[in-house]
Amino acid sequence: MNLFGAAAKTVRFHFSNRQSALSVTLMVIMALPALAAPCESLSSLKLPDTTITSAQSVAAGEFSPDGERKPFKSLPAFCRVTAEIKPSKDSDIKIEVWMPLAGWNGKYQALGNGGFAGMIGYPGMAGAVSRGYAAASTDTGHAGAGTDSSWGLGHPEKVIDFGFRGIHEMTLKSKTIIQSFYGDRPKHSYFASCSNGGREALMEAQRFPEDYDGILAGAPANFWTHMLTAGIFDLQALYAEPGSYIPAAKVPAFSAAVLAACDAQDGVKDGILTDPRECRFDPAAMLCKEGDSNSCLTAPQVEAIKKVIAGPVNSKGQRIFTGSVLGGEDGTGGWATWITGSAPFKSFQYAFSNGFFVNMVFENSDWSFKTFNLDTGVKLVDDKLAHALNATDPNLKDFKAKGGKLIMYHGWSDPAISPLNSINYYNSVVETMGTKDASQFLRLYMAHGMQHCAGGPGPSSFGQSGNPKAPLDPQHNIYSALEQWVEKGVAPDRIVATKYVSDLNPEQGAKMTRPLCPHPQVAKYKGAGDTNDEANFACVEGKK
Repeated sequence: MNLFGAAAKTVRFHFSNRQSALSVTLMVIMALPALAAPCESLSSLKLPDTTITSAQSVAAGEFSPDGERKPFKSLPAFCRVTAEIKPSKDSDIKIEVWMPLAGWNGKYQALGNGGFAGMIGYPGMAGAVSRGYAAASTDTGHAGAGTDSSWGLGHPEKVIDFGFRGIHEMTLKSKTIIQSFYGDRPKHSYFASCSNGGREALMEAQRFPEDYDGILAGAPANFWTHMLTAGIFDLQALYAEPGSYIPAAKVPAFSAAVLAACDAQDGVKDGILTDPRECRFDPAAMLCKEGDSNSCLTAPQVEAIKKVIAGPVNSKGQRIFTGSVLGGEDGTGGWATWITGSAPFKSFQYAFSNGFFVNMVFENSDWSFKTFNLDTGVKLVDDKLAHALNATDPNLKDFKAKGGKLIMYHGWSDPAISPLNSINYYNSVVETMGTKDASQFLRLYMAHGMQHCAGGPGPSSFGQSGNPKAPLDPQHNIYSALEQWVEKGVAPDRIVATKYVSDLNPEQGAKMTRPLCPHPQVAKYKGAGDTNDEANFACVEGKK
């Protein structure tokens, strides 16, 4: 597609003579950015360890990247480049780069991966290119569903690609492709993702500080080896004996009991715990007194929940990982999805933790989580995989020195990854670098009532995905706030989160708004006015 020709066709004026028309057409053409190379010519681009498998112009309108999914609508015309990167003999990292044919905003946005990755993030790419970004995503070196870890069995190089190399290689190659297409490197580069993508985000800041100017890291699974060890600990608690498993049918009553005990502690009875650390609910209060039912817990179930909340501690009293916080038990993204499962062995925690240890740690399909020893097992998994998978280094001086900005966020009602993990990492950076230095490049926002990355009883729409449903202004959009910090030097403060009547259909209107305050501040009701209106809440100092 010829950029000038396409653009000229969109300009329609009425002129009194042909000379005037020619002058305006030339002015329009001169105002448009020139492309350094046609899209299709990028197929011959030579990059280290890389094969460009296709380079094609995609017409504006509907587009389905794989021919199977429901097509994305109203996309602008863009150049789609696909490539395979093989930095090792067992690597096969697939990436895609989408670049607007017109209206490029001069920026690059990379999208991360949830779970065990294995897929290109097409929805995020579609959103980014629609807003004028050159966008990129990768499968991190393997194909599969997000809960599938079987690809790691006997493939240590693929585990390294998943751990950090895939994202970094995508970043390097994408920037070169973008420069080859536009004749200029991106003015600013951003990375935004959540969960495992949050781990990828922190890995970039720690290992490759030159890659991105701004990083948005949500609910990071950055303490990967200990987080999944904690998952095994929880599985042992839930399946310690036949009666210790907690059926999904009991979760609503458990959730209701927690809220009855702790909801009003923050001054507002709204189904949201402002800071779950203040909740001292004892599961023993639900002990069955007149026979088992869905409204009570048996003694083995009480013991199981206590262990899940407490978290794993080894025989020397050393904490391995934080326990689960209270307040996010019910709902589609609650305990029945992540911890207890809809049925025995049907939780995401089982899929992730058990799969990880079977395929990557012990590399034995017959291994059983019931045989795991906390004292010896943690050292084994750390010795083998911490270097490739953990992103826990608190020294971000190189990222700060090059002007990078990092915003973290985490839902207080997240049952998948304990929100305390993000607080612990944030505090470790502040302690290592000092409060003053850390404040120049780092923020953490704890979202009241949000479950894993989105959803939950509280406001969970604030532009965190990089493909926001929220308004694009920095006051309501955490991604826009990151850009403003990078590009204008305006540090983010209070950000407004929205709970829609339907999170899937925001056009139905807002149900509730609530401020997100930079940690350790928390949102506190002023004592008057509508509790569904963020204006009636103040950001006050809270617990670190």
